[in-house]
Amino acid sequence: MNFFEILKIIFIGIVEGITEWLPISSTGHMLLVDEFIKLNGSDAFKEVFFVVIQLGAILAVLLLFWNKMLPIKKVDNKWTIKQDTVNLWLKVIVALIPGTVVTLLFDDYVSTHFETPTVIALALIFYGIIFIIIENRNKDKEPSTKNLMDITYKTAFIIGVFQILSIVPGTSRSGATIIGGLLIGVSRFAVAEFTFFLAVPVMFGLSFLKLLNFGFVFTGVELFTLLLGSFVAFVVSIFVIKFLMDYIKKNDFKVFGWYRIALGILVLAFFML
Repeated sequence: MNFFEILKIIFIGIVEGITEWLPISSTGHMLLVDEFIKLNGSDAFKEVFFVVIQLGAILAVLLLFWNKMLPIKKVDNKWTIKQDTVNLWLKVIVALIPGTVVTLLFDDYVSTHFETPTVIALALIFYGIIFIIIENRNKDKEPSTKNLMDITYKTAFIIGVFQILSIVPGTSRSGATIIGGLLIGVSRFAVAEFTFFLAVPVMFGLSFLKLLNFGFVFTGVELFTLLLGSFVAFVVSIFVIKFLMDYIKKNDFKVFGWYRIALGILVLAFFML
């Protein structure tokens, strides 16, 4: 592997680390990046790479939110169950049901027919507009669900239904989750945290399916590509997650909506010329 190829892997890892947690579509960005910076490898391997690399970003979440995500704690040298955390994970399972069913049924079809620059661009623009509309609507409204632990099973399921939207490249898993949460009165901070919880089983599950289809057999170069890309995504994600949680304490998501619209227009213009 030459030095230029290593730089491409690092760049894609940076893109993943930034876009996984911001509501601007990590998969969409990586597919667009690959249109301009072609990563060496078979189409089958690149399909696996663009999913498995996201495990690096997930490890960053586990590192930063370990105490909040761990359902047990040690008190007076004894391990006890954190019932609130257990209940939260059960709500995550409920939220996973709609997206899991749809992904299992339609993932191959979507990968074959919708992973195009035009679809990605249109999804970026459409949901960018939706973000701006929702934030304008919510401007003077007080959220009915302010804290992560206040999310109900019903709210979790509705958010899970919105996650179905993310099967289309360019939509964004975090974006779909946030849109669903904001529409039903969940605060920005609470829905962002819920997004982190949801991402852990979703990405482990998707990565396992991709690896299962690929066969768990990699060349040395392919394995190095996966490990390097995941490591870069892990490091970048740590900084991006901290930035996002600080940013939404005082700001809304409209800036990401405008970014999506601008990028979508640029992509459409480029591929239509």
